Amino acid sequence: MNLKSLHQSLLFAVCLLLISVTALHAEQKISADRPNIVFILIDDMGWPDPVSYGNQFHDTPHIDQLASDGVRFTDFYAACPVCSPTRASIQAGQYQARLHLTDFIPGHWRPFEKLIVPENAPHLPLEIVTPGELLQSANYNTAYFGKWHLGPESHNPDQQGYQTSLVTGGRHFAPRFRTTPSTRIPNKAYLADFLTDKTIEFIRQNKSKPFFVQLSHYAVHIPLEAKQQMIRKYQQKPKPAYGINNPVYAAMVAHVDDSVGRIVAALEELKLTENTVVIFTSDNGGLRQSFSGGDIVSTNAPLRDEKGSLYEGGIRVPLIIKWPGVAAAGKTCAEPTISIDFWPTFAEIAHTTLQEHQTIDGLSLLPLLKDPSSHLNREEIYFHYPHYHHSTPASAIRAGDWKLIEFFADGNLELYNLQQDLSETTNLAAKNPEKAVELQQKLADWRTRTGAALPVKNPKYDPARASEFWNRRTNQPVPERRKTRIDQTN
Repeated sequence: MNLKSLHQSLLFAVCLLLISVTALHAEQKISADRPNIVFILIDDMGWPDPVSYGNQFHDTPHIDQLASDGVRFTDFYAACPVCSPTRASIQAGQYQARLHLTDFIPGHWRPFEKLIVPENAPHLPLEIVTPGELLQSANYNTAYFGKWHLGPESHNPDQQGYQTSLVTGGRHFAPRFRTTPSTRIPNKAYLADFLTDKTIEFIRQNKSKPFFVQLSHYAVHIPLEAKQQMIRKYQQKPKPAYGINNPVYAAMVAHVDDSVGRIVAALEELKLTENTVVIFTSDNGGLRQSFSGGDIVSTNAPLRDEKGSLYEGGIRVPLIIKWPGVAAAGKTCAEPTISIDFWPTFAEIAHTTLQEHQTIDGLSLLPLLKDPSSHLNREEIYFHYPHYHHSTPASAIRAGDWKLIEFFADGNLELYNLQQDLSETTNLAAKNPEKAVELQQKLADWRTRTGAALPVKNPKYDPARASEFWNRRTNQPVPERRKTRIDQTN
């Protein structure tokens, strides 16, 4: 090779090296501009369950560390007091009243009560653009693991933009929890551990490219089932003077806390911490006891009531967001926010926008992450649960510190100032009729805008049978409440 040819070869090699370095730098910049997102959704975890929200019996060191490293929201709400509608609100970015998916699927009803409640949509419409589809279009790898509860297999996450998915249900221990027949499940596996394993496996496989993964735990939903060693820990732990302090429930909380810790540790090991957003929340308030009766296992105090109710105990839930360098570490945010806000938050994190028409009711939470004392450009948030559950059909509105609940069966209005009365003990509607009427009108206008379905009078109302619940899947009465045991499986 002559000198000229050698010079040309070296020049060509240098150009290739520069191109490779430039491409690598560009890829790293794109990755930095579009951080990974890990979204952890707990089932039925009440607002006061983590220690960072005031619990004095549970141990939640990993959730609490997440709060120390990120922003803890004190006034965050699930869009509904039961699971399917809240999950729909997260996937659609809109109030579930627009979808007429306002109860858990398939739901139940009381055929002899005062009101005939609206029919519940059987699934999330496939035309809805989910975060999975949105972020996949922004070149994210997307995954969903765990409870879906938004329709049959034909409407599972793999049909809604999640490239990797595994839907589970049933009980908490293998082989009693359900999944796809081809999935290999370790003998006696605990579902929360199994789903965490799958999530970490996905993170490892996609560490070099932006990813979005939703881990949707079935815990801490009934039936109460926890690992015996953890149950024994809480059986032996001294109990506070007040509260329910159930050892099995506390053990389940500990299991999901361990899940958070394992995921955070995996991100640290893979050096992904600085470029990953971790979000932790719940789909509705805590459940005090099984519908079929049995022991009272948890409390939402100081909040009033529980899952299935539009009082604070049914809808106010934990929310913690960690994003190093963006979320103000160790700060709290008291701005009223709601689960419809996740969708636009994901979009802004990924620097992407919706290419198809879809109403987005939510607002991005990013301004609150940067400055938790700031406010969103929104005056009210709304709730619509026109079904019988642990309460009667109702809608609600929160505007600043004020909250109004409108009950449809008797037209009763309940008005509370949450700043002064977090436990909703004093109805101020009679004392502040102008405020009650103002909020009732705003609530009615919102129902009109969203096309919210309303219950109607029942010509078959029978006071003697009004308490009967019927299952929509079987079209048969739900068995009467009966005494049940708490399962302490090891």
